[in-house]
Amino acid sequence: MKVTLPMKNGTPVPLRPTKIIALGLNYLEHIRESGSVNVQNFTGEVPEEPVLFAKTPNVLIGPDETIILPALLDRYRFESPRTDYEGELALVIRDRIKDVSEEEAMAHVLGFTCFNDVSQRNFQRSDKAGWFRGKSLDTFGPIGPVIVAPDEIGDPQNLCIRTRLNGRVVQEASTRQMIFPIPAIIAFVSANFTLEPGDIITTGTPSGVGPLTDGDVVEVEIEKIGILRNPVRAEKRA
Repeated sequence: MKVTLPMKNGTPVPLRPTKIIALGLNYLEHIRESGSVNVQNFTGEVPEEPVLFAKTPNVLIGPDETIILPALLDRYRFESPRTDYEGELALVIRDRIKDVSEEEAMAHVLGFTCFNDVSQRNFQRSDKAGWFRGKSLDTFGPIGPVIVAPDEIGDPQNLCIRTRLNGRVVQEASTRQMIFPIPAIIAFVSANFTLEPGDIITTGTPSGVGPLTDGDVVEVEIEKIGILRNPVRAEKRA
């Protein structure tokens, strides 16, 4: 899926990442709600190093585009089907990097934006391969509305992040509550994988995740970035 976002100054940036690397379990209060999320490897333990998983580029959609709950889910007849929103701060990598230090990390960030790490919990719970399929269904990665350069964002570790579902605030936190701060995340990810220009790293979600249903409107708002708004539609079986 093709998404182009403007920088805050209006310069368009086509997003064609070779990979999207996401963090799980990066806010303590989200770890504490592990019982309600109830997926594989999601426990109450605080991780000793960043917990990484991948989302594939087909997830990406832009502002006001529709999150699709796929008809595929109907085949499984889940007793309690659940696909969740997860509001997050994301960053876009500027250049090709490998094994950068925390001190160097921020120099390699093109900018910051909002992200919704939409997650199919039943697949996360049941798939023997882990979280991959539940995180990478089409449209499960809304991003936007703009990319804000590091020199315009100020301190990215001091931003208010909110998620609203149908106008009601369901997540509210500050990025200063991250267990692993952004420079440490970039250093860790780049130690494991070569990062290419346009690759995306998402930094984890705070507590308050919950289910999406047909007709919902979900908004992720991050201070100094703006509001990422997406409607939700359940796909009808052919």
